[in-house]
Amino acid sequence: MQLSTLADLDVGGKTVLVREDFNVPLDGGTVTDDFRIRAGLPTLRYLLDAGADVVVGSHLGRPDGRDPTLSMAPVTARLGELLDYPVIQAPGVVGPDVETLIREAGGAVVVLENTRFEPGETRNDPALADQLALLADVYVSDAFGSSHRSHASTVGVAERLPAAAGLLLEAEIEALSRLLRDPARPYVVVMGGAKVSDKLGVIRSLLPLVDLMLIGGGMCFTLFAAGGYEIGESLVEEPMIAAVRELLDGPDGEKIVLPPDIVAADSFSPHAAYRVVPGTAIPAGTVGLDVGPETVARFGGIIEDAGSVFWNGPMGVFEWEAFRAGTRGIAEAVARSGGYTVVGGGDSVAAVRAMGVADDIDHVSSGGGAGLELLEGEELPGIAVLEKVEPST
Repeated sequence: MQLSTLADLDVGGKTVLVREDFNVPLDGGTVTDDFRIRAGLPTLRYLLDAGADVVVGSHLGRPDGRDPTLSMAPVTARLGELLDYPVIQAPGVVGPDVETLIREAGGAVVVLENTRFEPGETRNDPALADQLALLADVYVSDAFGSSHRSHASTVGVAERLPAAAGLLLEAEIEALSRLLRDPARPYVVVMGGAKVSDKLGVIRSLLPLVDLMLIGGGMCFTLFAAGGYEIGESLVEEPMIAAVRELLDGPDGEKIVLPPDIVAADSFSPHAAYRVVPGTAIPAGTVGLDVGPETVARFGGIIEDAGSVFWNGPMGVFEWEAFRAGTRGIAEAVARSGGYTVVGGGDSVAAVRAMGVADDIDHVSSGGGAGLELLEGEELPGIAVLEKVEPST
């Protein structure tokens, strides 16, 4: 697939609607992590430098109708600080008042209200897409994290205006496609997080392609259970055991590496007493909350020697200091690796940033589910709609 890019657009003197993924965490009306906002700045600056008038659209959370606690106002304020350019908040997503504000903005960047305030957004309502198309002359998608959703602001409006991928979207596709085309070997994937059900599809797709797959986090306990091992009171998805056992017994099952040791706690609490136990023998009455030091050493050695690494999902409950060592160890190993390294998924990205190693990783992805679907080989509607149409001869 060849996408239309910013280089294919003439944006000087035109109004450009940029779909960003500014779905960032808030605390009392303050943005607590501006990673996704910063990720979108290069595209916005490119357009402004090219003489375009810029309108930004994004969703925020999952509101049920118009919810003042999920207004884009805090995002608008933070964008203005980071962009060092006049940025103003629109009163809504579409409609005459928004159109008037855009016309009279005087060159300031206009940020639309939360696109999910419009009931037609998530069902790609044609009427809403028509209204969005009235706001601009050109559409640019920079929202990789939303590109797996067929919404009015990611697909519908792109079908109605000259459309192209922004710089962030281009970079995301290139970084992840590199892991699909011809990754440097050994190719190692590290999977973590709570539920194997969330990632079974990508595990199935990637397992034949990788040299080793290291699995930690809560999902490893379902794999241990499928192997017949004792997991105590640890998280297990009983309905997934048969599917997981099929993977373990399959032709690529030997590529899966599980934690040799686990940090098991007396209860699911940040202050619980804990001890390190074998991964295959977690005592009754205890719950696994992190991978142990032997796992960090073994996984870390594999990662450091890899030619390509993709990591998605923490190794334990890293929000709690007592159970953070496993995730920290993997983050540091990925940063030390001499191979091509990509980290995706909100928790993994938060971990590498909190631990100060993000700059040592080749690509830190702004997309979670979208990145996994791309690696799974799925067609992402928000990307497919940007495919360049070659002139007929």
